Amino acid sequence: MGKIIGIDLGTTNSCVAVVETSPAGKVDVKVIPNAEGARTTPSIVAFTASGERLVGQPAKRQAVTNAANTIYAAKRLIGRKKKSAEIEHHAARSPFKIIESPNGDAWIDVGGRQMSPPEVSAMVLVRMKEIAETYLGESVTDAVVTVPAYFDDAQRQATKDAGKIAGLNVRRIINEPTAAAIAYGLDKKQSERIAVYDLGGGTFDISILEISDGVFSVKSTNGDTYLGGEDFDLRIVDAVADQFFAEHKVDLRKDKMGLQRLKEAAEKAKHELSSSLETEINLPFIAVGAGGAPLHVIKTMTRAELELLTRDLVERSLEPCKKALEDAKLRTSDINTVVLVGGMTRMPAVSKAVKEYFGIEPSKGVNPDEVVAAGAALQGAALDGEQNVEVLLLDVTPLSMGVETGGGVFTPLIARNTTIPTERSEVFTTSLDNQSFVPIHVLQGERRMAADNRSLARFELAGIPPAPRGVPKIQVTFRIDANGVVSIDAKDLGTGRVQQVKVTSTSGLDKDEIDRIILESERFEATDAIRRELAELRNAAETLLYTTDAALEGYVDIVDADTLEETREAASRLRELVDSQGDIQSMRSAYQDLEARTFHYASVATSGPRPRLAARASGAHSGKKMGRPRASMASAARRVAREPSRRTTTTWRRASRASASHGRTWKRANQSVARTTAASVVAARLVGS
Repeated sequence: MGKIIGIDLGTTNSCVAVVETSPAGKVDVKVIPNAEGARTTPSIVAFTASGERLVGQPAKRQAVTNAANTIYAAKRLIGRKKKSAEIEHHAARSPFKIIESPNGDAWIDVGGRQMSPPEVSAMVLVRMKEIAETYLGESVTDAVVTVPAYFDDAQRQATKDAGKIAGLNVRRIINEPTAAAIAYGLDKKQSERIAVYDLGGGTFDISILEISDGVFSVKSTNGDTYLGGEDFDLRIVDAVADQFFAEHKVDLRKDKMGLQRLKEAAEKAKHELSSSLETEINLPFIAVGAGGAPLHVIKTMTRAELELLTRDLVERSLEPCKKALEDAKLRTSDINTVVLVGGMTRMPAVSKAVKEYFGIEPSKGVNPDEVVAAGAALQGAALDGEQNVEVLLLDVTPLSMGVETGGGVFTPLIARNTTIPTERSEVFTTSLDNQSFVPIHVLQGERRMAADNRSLARFELAGIPPAPRGVPKIQVTFRIDANGVVSIDAKDLGTGRVQQVKVTSTSGLDKDEIDRIILESERFEATDAIRRELAELRNAAETLLYTTDAALEGYVDIVDADTLEETREAASRLRELVDSQGDIQSMRSAYQDLEARTFHYASVATSGPRPRLAARASGAHSGKKMGRPRASMASAARRVAREPSRRTTTTWRRASRASASHGRTWKRANQSVARTTAASVVAARLVGS
């Protein structure tokens, strides 16, 4: 069985980690870098004009020129209605198109293809899965995925759906602040009461926990699922766009490319103002004026100006802190440590506000971008039975859950901040005479009236015998598992009839939709694999062509002219296929042909008579026996095999120096052997030769 990885599926960036244990039993959490060497990956998905799917940094790099087809912050749309105030505000400032699905959810339209937020999130999860598999060298099937603590049941279900679409068995969904607490407190032996302040790219959470010797008990949690770094960015976007409109009567928010450029500049300015007192937003040629003259954005922004623009956002984060402390029946003076999580906590105004509110200096002992993934990996190791990782997690449900009763009243069955897993039952009755069925409406929230809370599901308990109202007794039981996912059953105590329901949110994807998306995802993966193989084969072909051209001159005295001409023609055929981006089968065949020719000639060259070498031996080398530098050439070949797409000039230079003492005349042939052998190693993987 493979390792269970931990994934922090973030709004702005995602991160993956795994637990490794040394032979001595020491536990080490490895945050895995991606192909670009970064330990976090942008949660961005893009589709090119050719239909190629890009995820992460490649998607981010082309966002300006492909703004309408580049999706970011999809996590903010999960489980939300298109007509909600937050989504309407988001859609007005989004370069990509946000639409309303048949059930009212916020979905995304890219070139006529409609996608749900879980589908987009699944593409990011697939990328994180691939990063882990590349590092581990084995297939990954199981994961612990984190979600904001204040995510409701619909959003948690959607996250599980995303994992399923990505081909992952989501063993556990845990709250982001809880994961951070695990990473922070795993080695803490003394009891400690901590507050985890988590302000990320799209959501805010605050959790109060007690930790002691591997036991993590969440006392309360609160938050705002629509408060994060994206909102800070948009304040800068609006400020610059408003000023630009006042000066030039051009609204940059209505131009997709201009808006994307402005958004990237706003994010960059926000980052720079965390360490500098001022920065310049400089966007030349961002628009065209009424007379056709180019217009530019040149604005100096100070840290004080940014803090003024976003002061209310920072203050918004403190109200949930107050509620969380009240629910935990604690005061700020009872908190021993405040742990800052999420990239936005690097903003000086945020850390200052937290320090002033809690009255203590926040801990700087964890990396705010990586700690959540690390905690998820530790939870995964504990679930996997890792003996050296002892984690007992006692989490809570963030919102009350209950049913709608007479008069549209919301009757909670499970109060918020109840430790999970949990189960609660309550007996209800009918409101009408001879009522043969009871409709049960399941909700989540804190408002008194059902209409003001989040609807999770509706179902009916049928087959109730006719009786006056108030006589039938219906027992409704709520169960919440360790993932925070709800299941319910309703039992007629008179007949024993039971109706069981695992809540499938009224907002989300049904099984058929999930299966359809999985099939589409598999097709995309197959297409992506072919594209990758073609790119690798093209790189290997370019390397082979380069080395062949360099070596042909060295074969002049060894191979007859007709054979050399045939080799040049084979090289020409391969070059045409590379330049025209021909199909993979034709390119593979041409590659095999040229590779076989050059490899054969190089072998002949190194094993045949060496007249020039003999002549040199009688002179400069005084008759000493000359051998071929096999070790140096093999070493060079291995280095090229590891990096087939690079012009390994340095490697050949070293190889050339190694062979110089054995005769300058044979330098080209020896280099050709090394290069061709290296190309052969690469080809063995790509073309099965």
